Amino acid sequence: MQDQSEEAGSRRGGFRAWIIWGLAAVAFGYAFIHRVAPGVMVQDLMADFALGGAMLGVLSALYFYPYVLLQVPLGAALSHIGTRFILTGALSLAAMGSVIFGLAESPGMAYLGRVMIGIGSSVGFLGSLALAGAWHAPDRFAFLAGFTMFFGMMSGVFGQGPLAVLVETFGWRICMIMLGVAGAVLAVLVYGFVRNTPRARGGFQKKTSLAAAWAETKTSLSLVMRSRKVWAIAFVAATMSGPMLTLGALWGTPYLMAAYELKRSEAAGLVSLLLIGWAISAPLSGRISDRMGRRKPILVLGSAGLVVMVGLLVVLPDLTLLPTIALLVMVGIFGAAMTSCFALVKEVMPDNLAGAAVGIVNSLTVASGAVLQPIVGLVLDLTWKGELTDGARIYVPADYRLAFGVILLSCILGLITALRLPEAKTDSKAN
Repeated sequence: MQDQSEEAGSRRGGFRAWIIWGLAAVAFGYAFIHRVAPGVMVQDLMADFALGGAMLGVLSALYFYPYVLLQVPLGAALSHIGTRFILTGALSLAAMGSVIFGLAESPGMAYLGRVMIGIGSSVGFLGSLALAGAWHAPDRFAFLAGFTMFFGMMSGVFGQGPLAVLVETFGWRICMIMLGVAGAVLAVLVYGFVRNTPRARGGFQKKTSLAAAWAETKTSLSLVMRSRKVWAIAFVAATMSGPMLTLGALWGTPYLMAAYELKRSEAAGLVSLLLIGWAISAPLSGRISDRMGRRKPILVLGSAGLVVMVGLLVVLPDLTLLPTIALLVMVGIFGAAMTSCFALVKEVMPDNLAGAAVGIVNSLTVASGAVLQPIVGLVLDLTWKGELTDGARIYVPADYRLAFGVILLSCILGLITALRLPEAKTDSKAN
């Protein structure tokens, strides 16, 4: 699809800018459905592939491993090459992976499909940030980063209760194939409507050869990888997103089923309230941060809140359902403050390194799920009493709370690091 006119295509802001950014945000939402989908398929996947908690955690986390590895080069590549073609190809790959996962008859094929989904899902969030920076004013960036998270979390809500109902109605395999079809449709829309910059008519972000773009990318990566500030900000982002990715994306639903004897759809619907809390808080905290012109206070407050909320979930054994759900919602609200990490890292680094720096932050953000999901599963396996139901392992509530102590430890380390973060308002853009 060609631009209607150079005049129409040269302006930042406006309706067209919102559509272009919005498609990338929806792509992130699609990725987030895949991120949380295993949480409502736990018993089915354990039974169909004869998996324990640790191996199920690995299967779920295979989404995160390629996602994490690609974030740093993608952050730089999007800056030098552009979003349109990269995002279109990524969505197509995720769609194929979803179909392969749904048709898998062995753990190996399921692993392959999950890896393909992870690779294909890796572009949505960074692509939305790149388009937000290209098509919107700088003072909207933290808000748009938060609103992208809103899309992701609301999509994650669909990946909980509603998807659980679909899984119970049609089976998990049909649901995965349906997600594959949806990804293919979204890829077509992105290719047709997205442009890299207001003056771009498709193709590369800049008039440059692929070799030159890759050379610029490698230079950016080399500089950013040596920045202690970037790694500190990324670690805080990881510890703030870890509880959501571990509780909201995998282990929260089976925990509520075990602790309160809920049906899968009921438990998944309640866990989705964590994602709703995140969805509301992400753009709001980003907007507050933009208005303040500061990032560190928001990040310290969010980290401290997570320590308290996850700590209560771990150490209080006799909580009734309502207080437990309230704690999960607050985990989402406090954790969503991590969106200010993306604005902070852009402000403490030179503009030509911002894409690569954002890639590192997003990489560690997702890495928290890749690390914590299997570790929680491993702790569950170590405390498992040997009970099975329809081939799936049964863990008691005390096992879950002990395993969630790993999440609490990560939150404590995150708070300590947040207190030592630089503040862009006073610190210069230097390593």
